Amino acid sequence: MNIDLNSDLAEGFGQYRAGDDFAMLDVVTSANIACGFHAGDPHIMADVMKRARDRRVAIGAHPGYPDIWGFGRRALPFSISQVEHLIAYQVSAAQGIAALTGHKITFVKPHGALGNLADENFEVADAVARAIRAVDSNLGLVATALGQLVPAGEKQSLRVYHEVFADRQYRDDGLLQPRSEPGAVIHDPAVASQRIVQMLESGSLTTITGKTLPTPIHTVCVHGDTPDAVTMAHTLRAHLEKAGVTISPFAPAY
Repeated sequence: MNIDLNSDLAEGFGQYRAGDDFAMLDVVTSANIACGFHAGDPHIMADVMKRARDRRVAIGAHPGYPDIWGFGRRALPFSISQVEHLIAYQVSAAQGIAALTGHKITFVKPHGALGNLADENFEVADAVARAIRAVDSNLGLVATALGQLVPAGEKQSLRVYHEVFADRQYRDDGLLQPRSEPGAVIHDPAVASQRIVQMLESGSLTTITGKTLPTPIHTVCVHGDTPDAVTMAHTLRAHLEKAGVTISPFAPAY
């Protein structure tokens, strides 16, 4: 079995840094690059892309709401056409910086509140998928397993990669448990790793109540902005390799 490990990186801004991007690039096989709206700026984007290129880590655009103060985790009242424009603008910007660094954007993964809304609302998900296809129909779409982005991406004939989260709990409807609720984020690397191995072996995601929901799984996300992110990533990779899983990018750019 082959599986990709991804992480949200380049999520600093100016002099502020979030997480240890370079350490994470030694563990993951795909990096989701913040595009400057919820976090990131052209310099940080270029720096992380260059390091990813040197480490042969695939890169994707990670667009979100224009909400640096809220880290893109606050739902904003944007229209469907505005969502489409937000995605197209940020993906195009990421492609430009990637070209400058000699790397290549191969996929898109929506961030935070925008991604969560797209998981629940097909109209928003379809706007995201339409924007990606308009910018570059060869780009893949990383979609939360069982969310609305999956059928939206398929409708637009995009390559869709089903994602599960190592450090997040799921509700019984298959969507992520809100961060505002107790226990939504898993902090114990061993618990998170054992849970992911179980999901891959069963071909299903496990909810907070223990319910299993069948789904394809192509990539596993470890958030890069948490204090224990690097330890979580190392532990997860070790557990997966011990279980016989091959770690490789789903959309290599080489």
